[in-house]
Amino acid sequence: MSILGTRVVRTEDPVFLTRGATYTDDLTDERLTGALHLTLVRSPLAHARITAIDVEAARQAPGVVAVYTGADLGLDPVVLFPGANKGMKRPWLATEKVRFVGEPVAAVLTEELYQGPDAAELVEIDYDPLPAVIDLRAAATDEVLLFEDVGTNTAAGHGVDDEPAADLFDGCEVVVGHEIVNQRLAAAPLETRAAAAVWGSDGRVTVFCSNQNAQGARDEIARWLGLDRDRVHVILPDVGGGFGAKIGADPEFALVAHLAKLSDRPVRWSESRSENMTGMLQGRAQRQTITIGGGRDGRVKAYRLDILADAGAYPRLGAFLPQFTRMMAPGTYDIERLDTRARVVVTNTTSIGAYRGAGRPEATAAIERAMDLFAAEIGMDPAEVRKCNVIAPDKFPFTSKGGVEYDSGEYAKAIDKALEAAGYAQLRAEQAARRERGDAKLLGLGVSSYVEITGGGAYAENASVEVHPDGTVTVLTGTSPHGQGHATAWAMLASEHLGVPIEKITVRHGDTDLIPRGSGTMGSRSLQTGGVAVYQAAGELVELAKQRAAELLEANVDDLEVDKERAAIVVRGAPGAKSVTFAQLAEQERLQVDTVWDGQKPSFPFGAHVAVVEVDRETGKVTVERLVAVDDAGPVLNPLLFDGQRHGGIAQGISQALLEEVVYDSEGQPLTATFADYGFPSAAELPSFDLVDMQTPTPINPLGYKGVGEAGTIGSTPAVQSAVVDALAHLGVRHIDMPTTPLRVWEAIQTAAKGAE
Repeated sequence: MSILGTRVVRTEDPVFLTRGATYTDDLTDERLTGALHLTLVRSPLAHARITAIDVEAARQAPGVVAVYTGADLGLDPVVLFPGANKGMKRPWLATEKVRFVGEPVAAVLTEELYQGPDAAELVEIDYDPLPAVIDLRAAATDEVLLFEDVGTNTAAGHGVDDEPAADLFDGCEVVVGHEIVNQRLAAAPLETRAAAAVWGSDGRVTVFCSNQNAQGARDEIARWLGLDRDRVHVILPDVGGGFGAKIGADPEFALVAHLAKLSDRPVRWSESRSENMTGMLQGRAQRQTITIGGGRDGRVKAYRLDILADAGAYPRLGAFLPQFTRMMAPGTYDIERLDTRARVVVTNTTSIGAYRGAGRPEATAAIERAMDLFAAEIGMDPAEVRKCNVIAPDKFPFTSKGGVEYDSGEYAKAIDKALEAAGYAQLRAEQAARRERGDAKLLGLGVSSYVEITGGGAYAENASVEVHPDGTVTVLTGTSPHGQGHATAWAMLASEHLGVPIEKITVRHGDTDLIPRGSGTMGSRSLQTGGVAVYQAAGELVELAKQRAAELLEANVDDLEVDKERAAIVVRGAPGAKSVTFAQLAEQERLQVDTVWDGQKPSFPFGAHVAVVEVDRETGKVTVERLVAVDDAGPVLNPLLFDGQRHGGIAQGISQALLEEVVYDSEGQPLTATFADYGFPSAAELPSFDLVDMQTPTPINPLGYKGVGEAGTIGSTPAVQSAVVDALAHLGVRHIDMPTTPLRVWEAIQTAAKGAE
């Protein structure tokens, strides 16, 4: 019997539930004995010139070992993301100008952690305030420049030089459009950013940090500090959530390493929640203009998406992510004509990076809103409009107008399964009855159809599998888990070939000396790359074991097979013949295989969600009553892990639709810098999700796996937003921007009522 596809309880959990995890700030590594503690002095202004910095009083404070300004570091400003405008460099510590609230200006090193904040208060900095640029449209005018010597606020452009197609909507009976906002979100991991660094006598630095990609962090730290990457050793302890914001290294990590060099002492740093909410990479932050056209029969012929995206003060990966939005712009639909472009501008805010879908949720939110607007305009049910426009299953592999090749899909089937599970027809009947009665509690239904890209740009991953003489197995992987359950999943994949129980299999990751090559965990890539690599390595180890066992068993290699009950090589069809275990082979000679799996292409999971909400027309409060989700990511390795990923994604998607938003005032002051101000739900505010199974394999790997880590986020957000608007559609409401808070919903109701007078 195969272990694949079975519900195996996570082997990671006993440690987390008893002793607890060991996060970066918990480390007791002897190399960090006597470490100094770093406290950063951060700017209270969003945009200002620095006219003076006085650190003398801070240097005299109790426990202070050193205080550094940017001038003391000997480091030039760096380009954080090479794909953006290279003139927009970030200083390690601001010297001439600050560009967002929370930007580091000085660094204080103290003997004890508690001494740092008191000493930091003594650093005196004189600022000459400048106008803050928060609004994207204002930034695009270049009237106030963040980087005067660059001469523009444009950090990147994608398709902006292409001439818009003048005839895009020719032949369309109906053309409808709207400007919508995909709001800025905070990643808000429970573990904030943290790092520790120590230099060895060999001239190498070891950096411990909370991150999703040890090898990528190593390379970035080395590049920023001008070091050969072999001189940087990165170790990832347990990681308490990342969601994309911990994909790459942060400049603070490299700063910790540099300060350890300058002070000739180990240095540790971890940030407070408020620092995290103002300094850690944030997500989304797009203003989108959607225009869609087609016939009154429901067929969409053309779609245009114009994106104005926020990079924050210093461009990072967020400068590229609108390209993902453009690639996935047509979604699941077979649209004849597509026109997209994106401009990315800097503002006096926290930098934007990857977050829970990274460009793909923005694409789905836009096309799904467009489909709803189109359906409303022609008077057709939004579910029917979707079904008559999705790509037919016999067209796969299908190259979309976004320029990507979808591997496999049955989009209409997914919609039908979601509608059936929800009882859509009955819900529409109940909605009509409530409207007829004039009920205060309005019922809203939202449907979304989505496709997403997983493993994009990182198709290859390495893995190593070794059997030891005691029968235990070690798996080395270039992926880097932070809650996904890789230790369980990768052990299952190795056990499938070897027959070794998963409790005897140890999965190791996140150490660049032990595993020099790897691409980390992001973009829902892990299973279809790292997991398949482990499966391939275990299979190759079986073949190696057969070759070595053939001579011992005096048999032909082709006649040998694995007896999983004994984790042994046996002669096929000869139950009484001799056998040799993997452990016995490992006693004679090291039994280990390194391999690389390269799928060469991304995969395209898909699905459909139906959201059912109640809206109180008197208060504007929205309650999600049901969320029905069909998430098709191919065959399921472990239903427990699979559903856990779906639960987390759906919860976040609902949260964006209803609650979450990073808000700044006109002067660039963050108004959501604590969990008291930034809203997100607990389990108590969410319904139990209705998860519907559907499995369509991909042909790009032998197991047919696709990614699922971000799918729930991508499908649930537009479904819930659509449901809120649908509840109010009969009142004349066409659109409400996210988050659909009670205030926004109530205001939409009042505005519609005034318009009807």
